[in-house]
Amino acid sequence: MTRTPPAALAVILARAGSKGLPRKNTLAVAGKPCALWTIDAALASRSIGRIALSTDDRDLVALARAHHPRSVEIVERPADLASDSATIDAAARHALTALNHNPSAPVVVLYANVPVRPPGLIDRALDELARADADSVQSYAPVGKFHPWWMVRIDQSHDANAVRPWQGDVLNHGVFRRQDLPPAFVPDGGIIALRTQALTLSIPNVHPGPHAFLGRADRRAAVINAEGDVIDIDSRTDLLVADAILRERERDSATVPQSPTTPSQPNPTAGAARC
Repeated sequence: MTRTPPAALAVILARAGSKGLPRKNTLAVAGKPCALWTIDAALASRSIGRIALSTDDRDLVALARAHHPRSVEIVERPADLASDSATIDAAARHALTALNHNPSAPVVVLYANVPVRPPGLIDRALDELARADADSVQSYAPVGKFHPWWMVRIDQSHDANAVRPWQGDVLNHGVFRRQDLPPAFVPDGGIIALRTQALTLSIPNVHPGPHAFLGRADRRAAVINAEGDVIDIDSRTDLLVADAILRERERDSATVPQSPTTPSQPNPTAGAARC
């Protein structure tokens, strides 16, 4: 008999302080506070059984309770975990302790300042976590024209700003057409799915460092999104782009007949991922 694994816990991280774009988690994006887009993405997942919002932002707590009073648990984040120097994994571990989390259930870390994700991303990541028997799964996107081979150093020690290759001796690695660049990817901020043991730093033989919470290097997996599928808001430009994309999605969905639905709730019997 196959045992159904426990559903995942979604921990949504939302710090009040932001120097790049103040109050970004509560700013309106396509007519809705930014963080609510992430909450709604978690609610739409078939694999999430519990949703928690870790924050020090009182306004965001009020918004979450007003819009999803029975669906989202609030974890009050202490000041030392809400500073510029606090790490995301430390804040997520604090949430696990506060929630008395079941260690056999996987954890999904979501950023509240990411209102744009492709549909189904959370389930894709949790499915991959189980399929690959990985310690963690992170979403990535192609770097596009911002490829590392096209990076340079600019030597400002002389009268002219001299351009030097970022690596090696040949500028642009001798490649001048984008289609000739080798594939390269960058974390896009869409999701991190983890075994609880990885997040709590309980897996042996993991190299210490800021990314130790992702588990062993040979047990980290990826899901790949298309370029621009995820918008991580850190600036005014990001906000405008996210707003435009979401409004376009709403216009497109309005042209397709929709069947009546009821408000989403976390699914306590979901079993798309196993640890």
